[in-house]
Parts: sequence; C-alpha cells; structure tokens
Amino acid sequence: MIPGLEAYSLVLASSSPRRQELLTALKIPFEVRVIPIKEEFPKGLIKQEITDHLAVLKATPFKSTILPQEIIITADTIVWFEDQVLGKPKDKNDAIITLRNLSDKWHEVYTSICFTTPTEQHVVHAKTEVKMAFLSPDEIRFYVEHGNPLDKAGAYGIQEWIGLAGIEELRGSYTNVVGLPTQILYKTLRAMV
Repeated sequence: MIPGLEAYSLVLASSSPRRQELLTALKIPFEVRVIPIKEEFPKGLIKQEITDHLAVLKATPFKSTILPQEIIITADTIVWFEDQVLGKPKDKNDAIITLRNLSDKWHEVYTSICFTTPTEQHVVHAKTEVKMAFLSPDEIRFYVEHGNPLDKAGAYGIQEWIGLAGIEELRGSYTNVVGLPTQILYKTLRAMV
C-alpha cells in the first residue's frame, strides 16, 4: 500500500478490464468512471507524443467535476510499427493483416498515464520493445478465431495465447504491453501523495 493514499479517491477512467485487473493486483482501491471521447490526435505526433496527447485528452472531461481529494487516472496505449500507429483492427481480416506484418519483427508499445487532480496534472509514459516470433498463417488464423484481437492495439493481447506462444523477446515493461505500466504508475502515485 502507498502511505497517504487512503486520503484520496482514485478514479480509473478506463473501461479496459486489463487496466482494472492490473490496478486491482496492486491492491490500490479505485472506482471506474468513464466519459467517452473521440480519440483523435494532431498529425505529426509520433510515438509517446501520441499517447501523451490522448491520455491528457481523456482527462479533459473530468476537469469540471473532479472533487478535491480525487485523482483521475487516464491512459492510452499504442503499437508503433514501421513509423506508423497500429490501432485496433477494424475486423478479423484487418487483424490477420496486422499480425502477418508483425510476424518475425520488432515493434514498440507506448503507454502514457495522466494523473489529474483539481490543482495539477502529471503525465508519464513507458516504452517496451517487443519481438514477435514467426507466426504461420494457421497460427495467425487460430489466434484471430480464438483470441480477442479486435479490442487491442496491434491486434494482439500479450496475456493471451499469442503472447504465450508468439512473443520471442521483450525489452521493457510487460504490464506496459498489457496496457498499464504498473511500476511507473505506483512510483508516480507514491510521489504525488
């Protein structure tokens, strides 16, 4: 537990079950409150500039309603591959194409976390380099049919079958690839309270 955190109410502004599970695993009490926004970013932003922008953007609707002892936590994760963002696939065919492109190659995963209080805002981010193993067409089809690629940036969840069978190497935070770099989140909360 983080000394002093009991004086605050933490609000996780995310409907992601993975982010909720990670925060729960840290034994940090929180409530979930989501205000949907249109996730757009200016052209010309790259890598963590994109996730920083979107994490702050997700906090914007809370600024007028935040209570004195609340800390709003927003986050955004992207996959960066060959100088472009890989978002969530549009459909199963798009997921197959994305995974075929990632097969046997390195890509980067960026997550930014924005901590918003009534008086301040902090943004931190993490980067993880991921090497996908070679995936055969049958393996890709198997994952797309039996996994959940459509709600994930880059069309895969590292905590699912494809992560167990298809991730060859990782440089950086595993939980960052899941969607919430827990060590930097914990460290930042400790510094804030």
